Amino acid sequence: MDNSILLRTDELSKFFFAKRGKSILSLHPERIVIKAVNGISIDVKTGENYAVVGESGSGKTTLGYVMARVLEPTSGKIWFFGKDITHLNGGELKAFRSNVQMVFQDPGSSLNPRHTIESILSLPLKIHTSLAGKEIKKRIAELLESVHLPADLMQWHPGTLSGGQKQRVNLARVLILNPKLLILDEPTSALDVSVQAKILSLLLELKERLKLTYLLITHDLSVVKNLADRIAVMYLGRVVELAPTSSIFGRPRHPYTRALLSAIPVVTEEERKMLPEEVILEGEIPSPANIPQNCPFFSRCQEKQDICQDLTCPDLKEVEEGHFVRCVL
Repeated sequence: MDNSILLRTDELSKFFFAKRGKSILSLHPERIVIKAVNGISIDVKTGENYAVVGESGSGKTTLGYVMARVLEPTSGKIWFFGKDITHLNGGELKAFRSNVQMVFQDPGSSLNPRHTIESILSLPLKIHTSLAGKEIKKRIAELLESVHLPADLMQWHPGTLSGGQKQRVNLARVLILNPKLLILDEPTSALDVSVQAKILSLLLELKERLKLTYLLITHDLSVVKNLADRIAVMYLGRVVELAPTSSIFGRPRHPYTRALLSAIPVVTEEERKMLPEEVILEGEIPSPANIPQNCPFFSRCQEKQDICQDLTCPDLKEVEEGHFVRCVL
């Protein structure tokens, strides 16, 4: 395996199983399979900013949870530093999780309102290290300073903090164990626009200073334009386009990617000229419990042809160096 690859997945899938009620034709409930993540193969290189984008329901957050081993994969493989970590448990899983941390979408709900910031930040140190007492306090003060928060804030409770301060505390918590990879699940979507810019700037600063690798999960392509090195575009549990950021923005090949790019809000006419012609998607994303056998984007695609309906779901193919597309056209 390439030594530059930090984390890699091979045909990774996560299915959820549910039961539909009994019908007139059957006395037994029908089993439903929800294919949230369906055969994803990607690799995240050491030191890069890798973004996974797509609409709500595309499976991008579930992918992040499975890669962090918060959720068990249904099938496929995950490698971290060349080691198969797909089915780790016990002490090995604990060690892996100290190296791969998640920052969740809602900074408020991911902090226990009954605990002080000191209590929240000290917990991972008590679980994963032998530090105690003054050593823990010193480490917490250092981490708060690194995310531009005062040390005396450790005696506060989350309810007294602003949204931006809560997200900085979340960043301090995931950084406290010196992880190699941060999975950022919509880290700025719950914040005001002015605060978003400061958090993104802080993420870039931390990455440079601490030599981190980021996997950024978001629906907002405008956020990743100046942050990501490569982008994987997901639709209905699959990657439909994967390429360097400059290629995605400069020459998007999949109709769905062009639709996402055309929806980026702009202020000036010059910015509008840099984006594809506006595409308005009609209809809803199909249910992951009833994925079409042909191209999953067929029902909403404005460029579809007869061949798209007749063929099964196309493979992800390399159309130019480093640029992969799942589209027969």
